[in-house]
Amino acid sequence: MSVLGRAPTSSVRRSLSIERKDPFAPIETYYDESFLQKKLLGDKQRAISSYTKQAPTTSLVAGSNFLPRRRGSHDEFTQANQELLVNVESTINDLLDREDKDRNYQITIEDNGPKHISVGTLGSAGYRSTDLRGNYVISNLLQELTLAQDLGKKVVKIHRSRLNENPVTRLDRRIRDEFWKNLERSLDANTIEKAGKDPKDWTDNPRPRIYVPHGCPEQYEYYTQVAKDKPEMRLDVRWLPKGGATAEFVKGLNDAPGILALAMRKEIVNGKETLKGEPFTVPGGRFNELYGWDSYMVAIGLLEHGRVAMAKSMAINFAFCIQHYGKILNANRSYYLSRSQPPFLTDFALQIYEHISHEPDALDFLKFIIQAAIKEYYNVWMSAPRYDPVSGLSRYRPDGLGVPPETEATHFVHVITPYAEKLGITFEEYVKGYNSGDIKEPELDDYFLHDRAVRESGHDTSYRLEGCAANLATVDLNSLLYKYECDIANCIRTHFRDHLTMHPDFQTEANRIDGYESSAVWHRRARMRKARMDKYMWNAKAGMYFDYDTVNKKMTDYESATTFWAMWAGLASPKQAAALVLKGLPKFEEFGGLVSGTEKSRGEIHIARPNRQWDYPFGWAPQQILAWGGLLNYGYTEEAHRLCYKWLYMVIKAFVDFNGVVVEKYDVTRQKDPHTVEAEYGNQGADFKGVPREGFGWVNASFVYGLSFLPTHMKRALGTLTPWTLFEEKTAIKLDQHDELTIHEEDEEFKNSDVVV
Repeated sequence: MSVLGRAPTSSVRRSLSIERKDPFAPIETYYDESFLQKKLLGDKQRAISSYTKQAPTTSLVAGSNFLPRRRGSHDEFTQANQELLVNVESTINDLLDREDKDRNYQITIEDNGPKHISVGTLGSAGYRSTDLRGNYVISNLLQELTLAQDLGKKVVKIHRSRLNENPVTRLDRRIRDEFWKNLERSLDANTIEKAGKDPKDWTDNPRPRIYVPHGCPEQYEYYTQVAKDKPEMRLDVRWLPKGGATAEFVKGLNDAPGILALAMRKEIVNGKETLKGEPFTVPGGRFNELYGWDSYMVAIGLLEHGRVAMAKSMAINFAFCIQHYGKILNANRSYYLSRSQPPFLTDFALQIYEHISHEPDALDFLKFIIQAAIKEYYNVWMSAPRYDPVSGLSRYRPDGLGVPPETEATHFVHVITPYAEKLGITFEEYVKGYNSGDIKEPELDDYFLHDRAVRESGHDTSYRLEGCAANLATVDLNSLLYKYECDIANCIRTHFRDHLTMHPDFQTEANRIDGYESSAVWHRRARMRKARMDKYMWNAKAGMYFDYDTVNKKMTDYESATTFWAMWAGLASPKQAAALVLKGLPKFEEFGGLVSGTEKSRGEIHIARPNRQWDYPFGWAPQQILAWGGLLNYGYTEEAHRLCYKWLYMVIKAFVDFNGVVVEKYDVTRQKDPHTVEAEYGNQGADFKGVPREGFGWVNASFVYGLSFLPTHMKRALGTLTPWTLFEEKTAIKLDQHDELTIHEEDEEFKNSDVVV
């Protein structure tokens, strides 16, 4: 809280009432100290902070002394137009001292402070004060001042409406103006020192390291020059082997982990040609890698906000990975060379194409990405070890040897210790011998095979997949591959006159002789996959799809929200979709939307069997996004709106009550604090000081996408924090007795008519 030591002239005060900036402008332009200095100090060359002093305290503070008030005509009393003048540092400190009772640098409904603070008004140059009340308003004040402090501001002007902003509008604006930008990354000379240092490098001498594929000699030369220009960085530049990375080779990189090169483009800087990394968006602020299915989900939000160029660059990076590493990687780190993630590339490409179809190179872009998807389809998902030739379905089943290197071995101490004790050696000795191959243990091999498959599935971890993931032809993966087959068929027929010539970089054994692809074979593949999924995965009695165990030759019974992916992919027949909505949907619908799996399927939880984050009671943005899309595909608009409303309400309520929090996942059964998640990996996005700066990628996207199809009256209700039960009650159509009689009479009249239907 602060005031200026002297009042401005009346002419300056009047101009302030007229010349106002957009109160919801991005922070870089809104907190313009030069603008503020000019308005308050005119031509005087002094720092605004030198004019500030402590603002009058409120009566809530014992012994407070009020400064004499000036005439009311000198101030603006209409709060809608009121602008505040605030000393950043002192007000932050005051807010935290008064309100942050649990000392976590956040103001939430769990803090029992006064929820009230007085700040100076701009119209009086800070001489008079006004009150701000309520958790939402004062937590927004803390957030705004923290953002201003990040920019180095000492004194700022804040429009009251910025603190009282409709929460739905505020979150959407912050995602658009701040979160996406703060999640943006690229890989080149400017970022390699930070990105090249692997936070999971457990070696004694960690250093930034990059691996470059042999097909990119210009990148090897580029990074080698970077290493020469900045020897203090200690950048280690290495080639990857020709012909792909085997499991043995990947295991050999455990002692030298590094980042994998991504796509780059040529640019002219200071008259010289150089390379610049294609940008991408990471899931959360602590990451510096391009992640697999996270990126697709994020791109849905990017496209809704018009950030088409970023989405396009991410797709180009994916195609680069397929071209040079053989697959879309879990992430571009050396230890992920054998592991992919759920495939969404065809839908990704087509969504981008819809936004750029008017551009001259749009068709070239689409061809490039679809060719990459075709190569990935053949070489990854329809090849050993992921393809099951008996059922004709595909599995998450990556290669790998030893303990997964991206996870500290101590994470598996409960698994490995019994084997070490059996041999009479220490845990560390056993891990070293097992990783080197000196110790052979088939049971442990099988355990880590499934562990890697769980991680490739993106659903790490869940009791649905534990101890069996590599054997399962999952509903999610095969639904996505059905979508691939349909998308590729339609794309070839619609955009390439039913003849797609394959570039040599993307040719496989399946198309190398002919050198092209046509639509008919892809349509047949889609029909065959649907038939196989109906045979092995569809349970008509339950009205749901279930995973199929390809080793034990049986359908599983774990009830998972991935069953709705079949609707998103367009795989389900109308009858199957109706059964999914009638029988399946009630099993998963909770207070905050869809839960990942049912409580019955998860089973009992105790100290020896803890919660898994992809099980009940947790809900994830991808499950919501795909379920909404699937319901809309089949005309179940009301159900899609209801589920979307519940999810968005839960997200926005936590955003309002808990200092703007947006997290990776939610407990969809908790009404008060759904962001509080008790699972093995915690909850990313909850640990921040003062203000969240990036939210979490796919939750940001789910919020933006959900708003894109919700009707206006629902968005307005969300803005007033109306829970679904109350909204449903107040918007229900209630017929009185007269209406019911009229309807019955009309029915009888219709029955007795001669109309033939």
